[in-house]
Amino acid sequence: MAVLIEAISVVLKADSVIAKYPGGWERFVADAPNQTLCADGQLVRLGFMTPDDVRAFVEHLAHHGIVYLCDGRAQDVVVVDQQRGITTPCDWVEFGRIDWQGDAAKKVSACRAVGSQQSELVTPDGWAYEKSLTAEFSFVETRWVPEFMDFLRRENGLDVYRDLRTGKEVYVGRTSA
Repeated sequence: MAVLIEAISVVLKADSVIAKYPGGWERFVADAPNQTLCADGQLVRLGFMTPDDVRAFVEHLAHHGIVYLCDGRAQDVVVVDQQRGITTPCDWVEFGRIDWQGDAAKKVSACRAVGSQQSELVTPDGWAYEKSLTAEFSFVETRWVPEFMDFLRRENGLDVYRDLRTGKEVYVGRTSA
């Protein structure tokens, strides 16, 4: 199988979570900082919209014995960008784009364990392609809000902006301040 990759994803070895995270799988799920968790039995994925939130989560994992890098290579966890793929050398996952439900016009970024022959995609509960970051991808550099974005408020873990070109609200999910 494969796990969805959207925005900036933190991908972990499922075995590492079970063996190292205090309280095991159940506690890890309870501690998840957002609702983007999905797992295929070999890999576990959580998605974030800002590098600061990724950094905070990876530091949280390290505090619990889950190692990100050793000698420049991913160990128990790797960061994967929706557009660019795997961000550091890693010999246990592979990144690619697959057709969503057989539709070649709907490419979805995914990771699977090296050696896996499965291409079925696992997504977070409630995920729908039509309302996904994949379908309506937009990228803004960290700490840079373009002149066409107006900050409105922070609510329920979201930074809310108005796109002045369209009048639509744009949301950036946040797990840290």
